[in-house]
Amino acid sequence: MVIVVMGVSGCGKTTISKKLSEQLQLPYYDADDFHPKSNIDKMTNKQALNDEDRWPWLQILSDNITDWSVNEGAVLACSALKESYRILLSSTYKSIIWVYLSGNKSLIKKRIEKRSGHYMSSDLLDAQFKDLEIPDYGIHVDINKSPEHIINTIVSKIT
Repeated sequence: MVIVVMGVSGCGKTTISKKLSEQLQLPYYDADDFHPKSNIDKMTNKQALNDEDRWPWLQILSDNITDWSVNEGAVLACSALKESYRILLSSTYKSIIWVYLSGNKSLIKKRIEKRSGHYMSSDLLDAQFKDLEIPDYGIHVDINKSPEHIINTIVSKIT
């Protein structure tokens, strides 16, 4: 089983993915860890990534998803904002369980402004919402609930 927890930066992908991986006893991965240095440098300088920046990163993730699917499975925290990104991510493994964490921009902006040591700033949030194509499939969960409630909702829908 491969689960991709998706949404804009600050929606709780890392928190929910880590807790979900613990509950399901699956390895956890953060898609940000697979970005090339050039992408991280760009985001650190408050420049939004474009599709050209993202394609190599998405291909690396897709290759890893294939590997994880034939091994022990995984929970991946990944923005996967556009449908074209999700198509590439699932190009060789079609059975991804998609979990979309939804929330309003003001709540997410407050969350981003509270964290430290992360290269994604709240200045880039508008670009993320502009790029976001909400999937009409998968599990949609409102981030206004507690992490425990969110995890219980996800687990109840996949088991």
